[in-house]
Amino acid sequence: MASSLDRRLDAARSSETTPRTLIQDVYQRLRADIIQGDLKPGTRLRAEHLKGLYSVSGATMREALGLLVADSLVISREQRGFIVSPVSIADFTDITETRATLEAHAVRMSVRHGGDEWESNLTGAFHRLSLAEERRIPNQKDDYWEECNKKFHEALIAGFDSRWSRHFLTILYRQSERYRRIALDHAPPERNVHEEHVAIFEAAIARDEERVGELIKHHIRVTLDVVKAVETAVDNSNDG
Repeated sequence: MASSLDRRLDAARSSETTPRTLIQDVYQRLRADIIQGDLKPGTRLRAEHLKGLYSVSGATMREALGLLVADSLVISREQRGFIVSPVSIADFTDITETRATLEAHAVRMSVRHGGDEWESNLTGAFHRLSLAEERRIPNQKDDYWEECNKKFHEALIAGFDSRWSRHFLTILYRQSERYRRIALDHAPPERNVHEEHVAIFEAAIARDEERVGELIKHHIRVTLDVVKAVETAVDNSNDG
């Protein structure tokens, strides 16, 4: 039978865990709404208004908004609350070029040093992504494909033992998500993303460092080219 001390400790742990769980939950929901464009760039985010929509307290909402500030998806304006971060071609160009450089290097190192387990995990991630791409309806939001795409890119660099590279690439991947949504909505019919993934996978399995690095850079930069071609869509996204 639990002692009174045990019960007090359990209650204390519960009071610590539940708020953190709620904060993470509302953070994930807000983040998804921003990425998907339901909360448009430039939209003012009032904690007192949002807490009712997301069924949480004002304090929990402010904590979640703080996490989004750390992700650079939300801007905190002193004495004026929060807004969804604007999008721009200049911002996406910076994200793209930084990511292309870092990811190309990480993939080359992963191909050089990755063992059998890396190769096996990459093959599994590519297989799941291929199935998702077979079932995907063009120009429609597909969260499952997005997750498979993320896992494939993570598997590509998993053979490179660099915690900081993975950390920064995770941030850059997240920052590019809003722009990738715009690109998917306006992708030209001649772009075949699946063929790009096949070429990257085959070069990685063949341990062709130079080719896989160039393919990754091209793959990342094509999305920027698509977004540049529909610059008006980016400008219109800031109408929140």
